[in-house]
Amino acid sequence: MVAIVAGLALVAAACGGGGDDEGGGGNASGGTVKLGFFGALTGPNSPQLGINIRNGAKLAVDEFNKKGGTQIQLVEYDSQGDPAQAPQLAQKAVSDKVVGIIGPAYSGESKVAVPIFEEGKIPNVSASATAVTLAANNWQYWHRVVANDDAQAPADATYITKALKATNVAVIDDNSEYGKGLADGVRKALASQGAKVSANESIDPKASDYSSTVNAVKSSGATAVFYGGYYQDAAKLLKQLKDGGVSAKFVTGDGSLDQQLITLGGPAAEGAFATCPCLLATSSEEEPSKKFVTDYKASSNADPGTYSTEGYDAAQVFLKAIEAGKTTAEDINTFIKTVSFEGIAKPIKFQANGEIEGSTIFIYEMKGGKVTLVGPVDEVAK
Repeated sequence: MVAIVAGLALVAAACGGGGDDEGGGGNASGGTVKLGFFGALTGPNSPQLGINIRNGAKLAVDEFNKKGGTQIQLVEYDSQGDPAQAPQLAQKAVSDKVVGIIGPAYSGESKVAVPIFEEGKIPNVSASATAVTLAANNWQYWHRVVANDDAQAPADATYITKALKATNVAVIDDNSEYGKGLADGVRKALASQGAKVSANESIDPKASDYSSTVNAVKSSGATAVFYGGYYQDAAKLLKQLKDGGVSAKFVTGDGSLDQQLITLGGPAAEGAFATCPCLLATSSEEEPSKKFVTDYKASSNADPGTYSTEGYDAAQVFLKAIEAGKTTAEDINTFIKTVSFEGIAKPIKFQANGEIEGSTIFIYEMKGGKVTLVGPVDEVAK
């Protein structure tokens, strides 16, 4: 599920990430504008991903405000990752007269919140919503700085069949807009690559007992398992698969790519893999990633996590516009259509339908108690 962005005062100046060709120096002419962040900051639905995005956006906004001139007020809309709460929050963001939304974070809430932003003519840039169907609505104010599941699902299947050499695969999802959408894409891609999907299962994230799913996977003889869903449920599933005697390799998507998968999953998470259309920033990399990690730690008292850099870059989309003197929602949306700059995570430039240009998918392994980059899937799975 992807967070729907409502008012989020959060844009920050381009720090260490290249520039766009349209902006000038300085922060416009003064005054204060409201930007909204829309995503899960509390609740059961993987709030850590929302917190990562918010922290990245907050860093960008704080940097921008320190430059003087126009100031950004970051307004937070905590959706708890719940699509049922998204419409009311989206309406509040419109009423609050935010000029842009960073989010929504999850696909499910995006589905119901973005139409409200469309009606209110509020530009929104998601850092993490990956459902393919979001781009098929002819929305004029919606954008995302992350590749969709049509890019990720084939990469998942390729890693399973080529790197893990698995031809008998169990595919499980959490029946959410995000999880089922990604898993269905993997099912299709596995079939096209000649692998057998020997067990097709859906779990209830609120349930505590997944024994029927574990039994189905075990009896299928699958040597690899793919799970579409979030880290809290993935951790429970990993534990129960191990306890049930399933030794198959475990692969999941970006919704489960978080240190919390290791914390909650314990030893069962060791050796699990996760793909993401995101590159996690580390202090061992060159600039601008190295500086971003240092600044992020100072700002949030935590290491950057999944989608922290995308949260920063999504905020920069708005900040670039405001720096260029665009302070109304309509002017900002027009600016976004042609924005082009080098972000922390990747080059930021949008297609006509709001999709980001470019779609590298990375694979990570839970190894030695840490999330470890393996590399781009197209390089490590040949």
